Amino acid sequence: MHVLRTLPLVALLAAVPLVPVLQPAWSQEKPAKPAAKPIARTAYRTADFRMELRSDTGTLARLSPHAEPAFDFVPGARAAERAADGYVHLGDLNLRLRTPGGAWQDFASSRKRAPIRRLAARPGTLAAADITASMGAGFPLKVQRRWATEGKAVALRFTLTNPGSTPIEIGGLGMPMVFDNIITDRELDTAHAQASFVDPYIGRDAGYLQVTRLNGKGPALLVIPERGTPLEAYRPIAEARHAEPGDIFTDRSPRGQTSEGFYDWTVASKGFADKEWKNAGEQWNTPTSITLAPGETRTIGVRLVQAPSIRGIENTLVQQARPVAVGIPGYVVPTDMDASLFLKTTQPVVRVESHPAGALTATPAAPVNGWARYAVRASGWGRARLTITYADNSVQTVSYFITKPLEQAVADLGRFSTTRQWYDDKSDPFRRGPAVMSYDREANRIVTQDARVWIAGLSDEGGAGAWVAAMMKQLDNPVPEEVAKLERMMNETVVGKLQVASGPQAGAVKKSLFYYEPGQHGDYYDPALNWKNWTAWTKKQSDDLGRSYNYPHVAAGHWVMYRLARNHTGLVKRHDWRWYLERAYQTTVAMMRDAPHYAQFGQMEGDIFVDILKDLKREGMAPEAAEMERLMKGRADHWKTLPYPFGSEMAWDSTGQPEVYAWMRYFGHQPQADETREVILAYDPTVPHWGYNGNARRYWDFLYGGKVPRIERQIHHYGSTLNAVPLFDAFRANPKDTHLLRVAYGGLMGGITNIDQEGFSSAAFHAYPDMMQWDAYTGDYGMGFFGHAYATATYLVNDPSFGWLAYGGNLKQQGGTLHVEPRDSARTRLFVAPAGLWLTLEAGKIDAADYDPASGRVTLTLSGKTRFTPAARLLAETTVAGARPYALDGAKLERGAYAIPLAAGSTRVTLTPR
Repeated sequence: MHVLRTLPLVALLAAVPLVPVLQPAWSQEKPAKPAAKPIARTAYRTADFRMELRSDTGTLARLSPHAEPAFDFVPGARAAERAADGYVHLGDLNLRLRTPGGAWQDFASSRKRAPIRRLAARPGTLAAADITASMGAGFPLKVQRRWATEGKAVALRFTLTNPGSTPIEIGGLGMPMVFDNIITDRELDTAHAQASFVDPYIGRDAGYLQVTRLNGKGPALLVIPERGTPLEAYRPIAEARHAEPGDIFTDRSPRGQTSEGFYDWTVASKGFADKEWKNAGEQWNTPTSITLAPGETRTIGVRLVQAPSIRGIENTLVQQARPVAVGIPGYVVPTDMDASLFLKTTQPVVRVESHPAGALTATPAAPVNGWARYAVRASGWGRARLTITYADNSVQTVSYFITKPLEQAVADLGRFSTTRQWYDDKSDPFRRGPAVMSYDREANRIVTQDARVWIAGLSDEGGAGAWVAAMMKQLDNPVPEEVAKLERMMNETVVGKLQVASGPQAGAVKKSLFYYEPGQHGDYYDPALNWKNWTAWTKKQSDDLGRSYNYPHVAAGHWVMYRLARNHTGLVKRHDWRWYLERAYQTTVAMMRDAPHYAQFGQMEGDIFVDILKDLKREGMAPEAAEMERLMKGRADHWKTLPYPFGSEMAWDSTGQPEVYAWMRYFGHQPQADETREVILAYDPTVPHWGYNGNARRYWDFLYGGKVPRIERQIHHYGSTLNAVPLFDAFRANPKDTHLLRVAYGGLMGGITNIDQEGFSSAAFHAYPDMMQWDAYTGDYGMGFFGHAYATATYLVNDPSFGWLAYGGNLKQQGGTLHVEPRDSARTRLFVAPAGLWLTLEAGKIDAADYDPASGRVTLTLSGKTRFTPAARLLAETTVAGARPYALDGAKLERGAYAIPLAAGSTRVTLTPR
């Protein structure tokens, strides 16, 4: 059993004091736990929940679904330690107010508790109270809070009244959303059974929160708005002991790698935009305020609704008469790709507007199965949103990201990384050249030193990310000049410097080429950096071979070179394909030999090992394949014995699951693969928002790879694309489960948003409203681009709700034939879902595909030959149990693939089911 623990790696620095930061997990300071005292509660039973309210404060102390009475969505088990003043709970209120011409003043019901005055309960009301006294001295409003039942839902409502003679502007109105996302002091199995994740759809009147159990099982919880309660912003509640001076909107629970913290459902945010957020990028929604005239009253509220499962969330929203939006293929839209937006709502649409104007056009199309359909086209580049106004004046926003055609975006990445990030300083004392290195976009220069030495040391995720992205870009889009540079790097810098070249530890990988040794290189180190943290590794520490997570990066580099040498002509020159495949194998064996501790966990990019093993088999390298399979089976057999085999060097992580899933599938452990799939869905949502759609939960890696090192929800960190890989595989095995495809495509495309207009790639987007921009460091982006390059494909689907769709391509129906033109970044993979047919090209490109549902025939139009690719290599497999196999008439199989000579123009080939 893996025990949750804070390892030495979770003890980072305060290296780059660019902005005030929340205290991260690496603080050595331990907050004193308050003395536990029993808390009196009043129990209630509603249609779907057993709930308890604290008798003294009236805040929520328990919310258990009847179907799982031992489970609690809120941290009720920590009630005693969170009982004192300064701990927020569901049922508290945060307000920022001002009178005309006055300054903003803050009031919080949790800061210093005062007795609440109970009110008479009307029918349907569970509890009612006047909580004005708890808001603090000088509070100019009156506040009543009611807990009520509405059908099967539990409603929380606040009624605000201005009893004075002066208008009062509410510039900050937040309801703390406190759910049990605390992993601290829990074993991994316990955390999966007891804890929850929260994901927002920050979509104004159509916004909601989904609260899902770590194990992925139902029921799930939805928090949906009542009228006049838009989810305008999702404001993090700072930890009290590290908050800015004067900030009273805080919570005393420790935040860190084992606890993301809590957030405010923020109805009005103009007061924050005027102050704390004034230097940030554009907010998800336009910040607003509310003015209460003398004697005026306004009620705001949310409902807590049970959904039977994660996949049942949208149906539950429909049942609750909430507007539901579904974007296909998602909310990241290249300018050459057709997209669709489907809406289901009880209210007619009055208008659909684009911000910025003209960035998005939404043209009404024929409705499908009760869904309104809009054809969406994009122009320009960057963030955009559609604002949908309904007949009842409610407003929904759908956040999009517009990017270049994907082939252009990827080409930009390859060019930027192999030019602007190319380092070949012969005088470098750390011998890091030639190499693609980490980059600082703010300074527009290579990061040659950082007190987190790995960032400048070509290893670990924060240092290897730059060159892994450059390398993976070549897999399907090789450019000879870029390949030549990367081949130099692999032969002159990786092998022999970063990786042990020979001897008993051949293939082992160091933690960093950069290190801190002032006695040797005293004049080199920038004195403005903090070199007194554990992150400033000595040479001995940097030379350590025991961190397994460094090995997949190097294995992937060798594997890409193998594929390029094997499947193309003249691209790779220094060694033949066998040399690189042997190095990939050697790296895998070395990981098991020299880094066994962390190798017990799934590795980010660990899918690469599956492909290395398959390629060893296809190449007839039987002894190597047998040894590698033996080593990997030992890991898989261990994982099979664990209920939740998802540990890592972190207490909880979202990067080991893809490799665990891959080996469970490879060795036929389907129940464990299914369990892994469902766990991924618990932290990887689909919502109408480019940032959170397919955004596998991540909130601590800015500490290790970002320029702004703080605990913060990261938008499309590398977990998004890595976790898309197993979801795509699961969908290909069961094409009826389109939820998998939607989540996976959200993650796949989310990883593209990190690439700017010139090709710089950022570690992730800072989601906190005081930043709202990409981190300036390349950081660990390459791990994410690995997932994108590895999985990018076009999917042809006949969706039971939305009809024929193409994810990643443009679709036309020509008579009875479906014509698809891929627009994904590779154009080398196509899945025809009705046939269960998975087509992959190891060489060559797909210009178009035609599918005849009646006969099952699939005709591919392949691009013309090039100097380096005179022939295509096509693999065809059916991935659905019972599906008919396909074959290509007149073509020969070579290493499991059809070799197809290419013409100068296009070449057409037809596959038929047998």
